Amino acid sequence: MVIIRQETEADYQRVEEITRKAFYNLYIPGCCEHYLVHVMRGHEDFISELDFVIEVDGKVIGNIMHTKAKLVDEEGIEKEILTFGPVCVLPEYQRQGYGKMLIEHSFKKATEMGYDTVVIFGSPANYVSRGFKSCKKYNVCVENGTYPAAMMVKELKAGVLDGGKWVYYDSPVMQIDEKAAAEFDRTLEPMEKKELPCQEEFYILSQACLQ
Repeated sequence: MVIIRQETEADYQRVEEITRKAFYNLYIPGCCEHYLVHVMRGHEDFISELDFVIEVDGKVIGNIMHTKAKLVDEEGIEKEILTFGPVCVLPEYQRQGYGKMLIEHSFKKATEMGYDTVVIFGSPANYVSRGFKSCKKYNVCVENGTYPAAMMVKELKAGVLDGGKWVYYDSPVMQIDEKAAAEFDRTLEPMEKKELPCQEEFYILSQACLQ
């Protein structure tokens, strides 16, 4: 039986453990994502209505969280949008469609709440099948005017970005204090930090920009 429901306070430690296991050694030796989850819930940009866990046979195995972000057009007009992450599934349950369920469930709720655009950073291989496209196709750049290869956009309502040029700004909560994250990690059960090829793949993708 699969159930998707809103996260409760009773889920907090479990979700942080899942996030840690899902991301450890994936992008860097160790990870910071579980610390981000820990501090995100108390931030003003966190959207609790879009914080979901997924249960399989009564066991929480994944989570998705959203925060507010914004696009600013050439006239300085701001448009409130969404970004999500971390989205995580326990390693032994990955590649079975549970992440897709979480994403699609949260997008349905976001649309009902009036949101029409989502911008994320991630691997295109994981998200183009969910309807995300290159940020360059929507003329969405970052503050320095570049189009990161890892930045993707999805319109929850078709055509809402047509004809505009936009600069993307995420929430300040996404700027992780790496020292605080390391201190938080040391309070948890030890996990071995490793250097893996996937980390170099992430570095290359995260530094790449489209022309």
